[in-house]
Amino acid sequence: MLFAVTRHYLMKKLFSVIGIAAVIALMAWAFYQAMYVAPAEATMGDVARIFYYHVPHGMLCYLFFSINFVASVLVLAWRRTNPARALAADAWALAGAEVGVVFCSVVLITGPLWGRPVWGIWWTWDARLTTTLVLWLIYVSYLLARRFTAGAEMQTLAAVLSVFGALDMPINYLANRLWRTQHPSPVFGGDPDAGLKDPRMLAAFGWNVLAWAVWGLTVLAIRIYIQRRQQRIDGAEALAALAGD
Repeated sequence: MLFAVTRHYLMKKLFSVIGIAAVIALMAWAFYQAMYVAPAEATMGDVARIFYYHVPHGMLCYLFFSINFVASVLVLAWRRTNPARALAADAWALAGAEVGVVFCSVVLITGPLWGRPVWGIWWTWDARLTTTLVLWLIYVSYLLARRFTAGAEMQTLAAVLSVFGALDMPINYLANRLWRTQHPSPVFGGDPDAGLKDPRMLAAFGWNVLAWAVWGLTVLAIRIYIQRRQQRIDGAEALAALAGD
């Protein structure tokens, strides 16, 4: 019995190490593609390589905020009929918001790093930039509300705030299509001259989308595991307190 448990533990550790090593290798390969294989952009030069991080993070923050939204809707649907499932959905909602905020933060950091040498300014109240900042502020507020609010209704209030925050996603996505201001047109499906013409650029972009998606999903899974474990600890402590009374 002890041998079987030890073997299971070692195999679990081995798969974890292999998985983490695979994610690091994938990210290193994506970095190599973006920095050394893809050619410099014809008019902007090497500063345009920020694109390989800015755009994938912008795309992927929608994915993680969508996970938060779907999980929050499930929290609202199950909170009375199936509290155990609602609690599990809440762990997904929290993890989705946390990872989404990290990705959205990278978008807000890399954008000005590109804008300063190309536009000559760090920031402008362009429709896409403004709605991205609003999106980030909404989900930071969501996390702060969870951090500083206690009680049984905390998950419900957070889920309602999440649904409200999700309304900004389609507005943010369509901003540089509906209002042609300073932000460049969409890379895909935008102006006829937009897009990645060189196959090496397209490959570098695809590798970075894949690498950062795998990284984000790995962090999401770890965060859900930690949150579920914390929920079980909190539940056990609550039962122990009731038993003590």
